[in-house]
Amino acid sequence: QAQLVESGGGLVQPGGALRLSCALSGNTFSISSMGWYRQAPGKQRETVASITRGSTVYADSVKGRFTISGDYANNTVYLQMNSLQPEDTAVYYCAIRTLGGNYWGQGTQVIVSS
Repeated sequence: QAQLVESGGGLVQPGGALRLSCALSGNTFSISSMGWYRQAPGKQRETVASITRGSTVYADSVKGRFTISGDYANNTVYLQMNSLQPEDTAVYYCAIRTLGGNYWGQGTQVIVSS
């Protein structure tokens, strides 16, 4: 059975950087898209970035600071987050869509605070 595991969250000072990783194990289907989402306390979940066949889309709030990348051979998606700000504080979730089903990560906490 396929399973999605996230890693890389934590506490960072404003202006700092973090790299999130998300790996889908046990998958035998082709990946159609991968993405990162976040949910801050009291707010709805929002799309941060997505990648489909190498084409990327970013939320306006993270353009120029975050970079999504995908390793399709290893069923892994990354989110490099630079110049982090307190408003980036949230639980970050990854999602991978395959021809055999859609998978969500368990979420990883990112806290940006001095």
